[in-house]
Amino acid sequence: MAGGNAIRGTRVGAGPMGEAERGEAAPRQRVPYWCAQGHETQVSFASDAEVPELWDCPRCGLPAGQDQDAPPPAPHTEPYKTHLAYVRERRSDADGDALLEEALAKLRARRGA
Repeated sequence: MAGGNAIRGTRVGAGPMGEAERGEAAPRQRVPYWCAQGHETQVSFASDAEVPELWDCPRCGLPAGQDQDAPPPAPHTEPYKTHLAYVRERRSDADGDALLEEALAKLRARRGA
């Protein structure tokens, strides 16, 4: 049985928070952004805030712009390179063959002695 003056499921300070407790909301402006895949995102800004030119699309992650007909292109990302790919950029096949022969000669000399 509940007590006569107890309100179950609440705590001190809990209650509906309306405009009276929070104050007036700042004036807002809604700005639409479109990505290269055609997704539209409506972002709300304060009316006196500086609106960014680009916004990341929450659906696909591509950059979105304010021009629906000309959305920004997807950024070009370099594919992952292996250590061998970086070595091949620095050295030619002839350099690699020369280094291999030098290392094998040292190894043969150490084993032969």
